Amino acid sequence: MKKNIILIFSIATFAISSCSKTIETQETDLIAGSTALLTVANNESAVIGAYAAMNVEQGFLLISVFADEVRVADFYNAATNHEWQYGSADVGLRDNYTAMTPQYRVIDRVNRVLAALPTATSTIASAATDPALKLRLRGEALFLRAFAHFELYRFYSNSAVGTDLAMPYLTAPSISPQARITVAEYFTKLKADLAEAKTLVPDNLTDVQRATKLAVTGLQARMSIYLKEWANAVTFSTEYINGLPLATRTNFPGIWTDANRNEVAFQLTRSNTVGGRIGSLWRGTSASSAAIGTITWRPSDKLWNAYDQVNDIRFASYFKDEPLLLTQNRSSTRLINKYAGTTYGSTNENVANAKVFRTGEMYLIRAEAKAETGDLAGGTADLNTLRAARINGYTNASFGTKDDLITAVLDERFKELPYEGHRFWDLKRRGLTVTRLTADAPNSASTTLSANNFRFLLPIPLTEIQANPLIQQNPGYN
Repeated sequence: MKKNIILIFSIATFAISSCSKTIETQETDLIAGSTALLTVANNESAVIGAYAAMNVEQGFLLISVFADEVRVADFYNAATNHEWQYGSADVGLRDNYTAMTPQYRVIDRVNRVLAALPTATSTIASAATDPALKLRLRGEALFLRAFAHFELYRFYSNSAVGTDLAMPYLTAPSISPQARITVAEYFTKLKADLAEAKTLVPDNLTDVQRATKLAVTGLQARMSIYLKEWANAVTFSTEYINGLPLATRTNFPGIWTDANRNEVAFQLTRSNTVGGRIGSLWRGTSASSAAIGTITWRPSDKLWNAYDQVNDIRFASYFKDEPLLLTQNRSSTRLINKYAGTTYGSTNENVANAKVFRTGEMYLIRAEAKAETGDLAGGTADLNTLRAARINGYTNASFGTKDDLITAVLDERFKELPYEGHRFWDLKRRGLTVTRLTADAPNSASTTLSANNFRFLLPIPLTEIQANPLIQQNPGYN
């Protein structure tokens, strides 16, 4: 027995010693921490990796499914989400509509860059250009951090009340539990990130795949209407509009086929291998030119019928009535065509770049903000200018009250910005109801989500609640 005890002790001691040596041994094929971000070039690669991690498509799909932009087509696997019956443990919500993992992944990546940049080294060849590049990379990292935090706010807070809860605002890499902070504190940090970023990123649109001053301005304008900071919304949207005019009616369709970059200050490049096929959010890729892929979602009748289908150039850019579907026993011939890419069954079917900021949105931001500040003439002029740029033969409209103008602006946002990630959040921030036509709803219970219903905010996912004891759940989900 004594010999056995000594033997076991000896084996244990050897094992502990061996483990200690293993822990202390540096892996020869591991590039991590400060080593991974040692040079300025390494940091630029990391920033590009943060861009690659951006997932605006998740918001595009969420908005269309949760609001009144789509109706069920061939395949229905999102019943709890489409019918507003989701909870913190909902698998479909966790897999398809959460902002937690993708946005905090971007935040973590850029926070590591921000920590590493001050001591990042240069090669002899890059020594002359690296100082300017370091400043640009810092600006891009700050912009990306602010953008990701704003998306988290839209999913889980979307309040203009400073004492309400936003989310944790992370300014350094961390795996420690974090508590939510107030909206006021959150946006103090977010605004500071944007203000500094704006002084560091390029003041040109040579590369709209990376942050520019107008991209920062676009986020500042968008943020301002959520916070009801109407004067700021006018200032920032005007800055954007002055930098990028509206597309002509001739050029507007080319925005959606990537034939031009009119109106776009920031977009995410997509291909059949990089970033995924945006159009596949609503329909699958086709087997051939005659065998159209499974259609998960088609345009709602409410949205389809909202347009002057003859004169409004947006209709043909966003939708398609496809007679081929008549021969395939499909439920409808109507398709979402906004991100259709090339022809059915081709390599780039459903492939299109993700447009993040556009001049059309800025006109509507400014029109809403002017209406809120009592400038009905200015807000009306902006709305009429946008409509005239989109509708052949348009006749200017007039509005007698602020409420009439704001209603018209929201209706125009419905037509200008579908499948770009706005409608559901617009209704939330304005305290309005989601109202679907009976034909667009799978059942009578899913025709209406009443104004200010708690489900306008998504639940903090159960996995996050379990992993982070400091996080607070949104009301209604406990």
